[in-house]
Amino acid sequence: MEQQVFGGAHQIDRPARPLWTAIKRGLLCRCPHCGEGKLFESFLKPVDRCAHCGEEMFHHRADDLPAYLVVVIVGHIIVGAFMGVEATSTLSTWQHLAIWVPLTIIMALALLRPVKGAVVGLQWALYMHGFGEEEDYIESHPEA
Repeated sequence: MEQQVFGGAHQIDRPARPLWTAIKRGLLCRCPHCGEGKLFESFLKPVDRCAHCGEEMFHHRADDLPAYLVVVIVGHIIVGAFMGVEATSTLSTWQHLAIWVPLTIIMALALLRPVKGAVVGLQWALYMHGFGEEEDYIESHPEA
């Protein structure tokens, strides 16, 4: 019986990368490989390569996943908090708007960069989107 390996047969000869360490380093906006270099050169634009270890970052494909994760996280926190406050107080609509709208915007902006870093760390740890030195399927099959 053939052994099934996550990521396909090309993953067998690769050393395992520390998944949770890479995600944690990404959350801290650091290079998932060394943990020393900066991951971002501006708010959401990753560096092309790590200044400390030289790991290339330009080929990552986080796409919309960080935004979706932030919406889920912030949505659960804000809706839960709103419902708790609504059940225990008698705030007017304007007071709720003054509290929850700015809090939602601030939380979303504060979480977007670390969550994107965590996604890039996940991709690095799993050899995804160029982090395994191979061409992506989409790039090698443009008709797809």
